[in-house]
Amino acid sequence: MNTPIDLRSDTVTRPTVAMRAAMAAAEVGDDQYGEDPSTNRLQARVAEMLGKEAALWLPSGTMANQVALRTLTRPGDEVVTSVESHAAWHEAGGAAANAGVQIHEIGQRGVFTADELRAATKPRNFAIFPTTTLVEVENTHNRAGGVVVPQDEVLRICVVARELGLATFLDGARLWNASAASGVALDTLSAPFDLVAVAFSKGLGAPGGSLLAGSKALIATAHRHRLRMGGAMRQNGIFSAAALHALDHHLARLPEDHANAYAFAQRLGSGAPVQLDLATVQTNIVVFHLPATMPLDAPALSARARERGVLVNAFGPRTVRAVTHLDVSRAQSERAADVLVALLAN
Repeated sequence: MNTPIDLRSDTVTRPTVAMRAAMAAAEVGDDQYGEDPSTNRLQARVAEMLGKEAALWLPSGTMANQVALRTLTRPGDEVVTSVESHAAWHEAGGAAANAGVQIHEIGQRGVFTADELRAATKPRNFAIFPTTTLVEVENTHNRAGGVVVPQDEVLRICVVARELGLATFLDGARLWNASAASGVALDTLSAPFDLVAVAFSKGLGAPGGSLLAGSKALIATAHRHRLRMGGAMRQNGIFSAAALHALDHHLARLPEDHANAYAFAQRLGSGAPVQLDLATVQTNIVVFHLPATMPLDAPALSARARERGVLVNAFGPRTVRAVTHLDVSRAQSERAADVLVALLAN
């Protein structure tokens, strides 16, 4: 049986032979005591890449985001995010359950403006209102199709946030992709924010792990919350070695994933009557919509594509997502598009 072309997510990658070798040879220690040398190297390296004082490894991107909320807010606060943000849609209600905050979504297509942030921030002299204390930017934005948030607007947002007394958090799970697509350095993208999260298990192809970076004081607080949430681990160097290998060998190849996603989108958009804006295909994510007049809905298309060896995610009743990654070639990306075109034509 042929191996399916798996475009469900860039998290489905498997460690390469070289990455497995790096993991097997990892120098390890007890990370709860701060004695895992591989994790210490990773934290120091990524803190420097992001231009921050310190960094903290966490098992997952969701935990990184949840720890950031616990660090920067108090229960009852309000957090402003983009419409369909990961924090609001893909963390199983964790913002409410773990941090006790409510999410206010603004903007459109993954982006909001500084003026929209100002309008959304609650006046603090109204006792019946929640206190808006944090603004969160997701870059790249998953549900908007991997779009890169313009850095000029990011700077304006963070200026307004400081003026209004809000903390700032960058959900940069795919910040590597944002940097590769925009040509803007990682530390420049991170500079305006109090805390920044990045993930190693997405475009970089490691089997797990994310990281928070910020000031020493904020990271010390985040460390405490990580402990409370069960995210502290022991011989974590096995994961950290995979991430270090990914930074050395997988970071520079991200434009290849972006090109494959665009080729997939072009082929699909030119051959099938789907709603797909090529301008949104800026990185490795393609989100497209099925017209209401089309007999197939997203779950049915996903099921039929699976039968033909192509895996995509139904992202809503009539919304589908495909994500390219290091385990999918250009030829496979184009083949997957051809399968979807044939299904939609019939």
